[in-house]
Amino acid sequence: QVQLVESGGGLVQPGGSLRLSCAASGSFFSIFAMGWYRQAPGKQRELVARTTSGGSRNYLDSVKGRFTISRDNAKNTVYLQMNSLKPEDTAVYYCNADIATNRGEIPYDYWGQGTQVTVSS
Repeated sequence: QVQLVESGGGLVQPGGSLRLSCAASGSFFSIFAMGWYRQAPGKQRELVARTTSGGSRNYLDSVKGRFTISRDNAKNTVYLQMNSLKPEDTAVYYCNADIATNRGEIPYDYWGQGTQVTVSS
């Protein structure tokens, strides 16, 4: 059974930084794309950042220059370094990964349980 376990959320003042981590565990063949989404109260879930197995990255326009996504393939872990945080970054952040459990299978979309990020003075 594949699980994504997130950590690193919390309360931070505007202008501060947080680093989110998400580790994939369980039995699987390969991890393809990994990313972070967020959902603020009353809003739809949106893609924040995503990285492919080949290393390409894309970001939500409003976080470009402030957030950096990275991954450690040896640890099956993806990170989101968030700098210069703003109140509008407040949301529940969800880890997402496309994972094939066996060779030749189409990757399945897995989600973490979510971690709260609150930016407030």
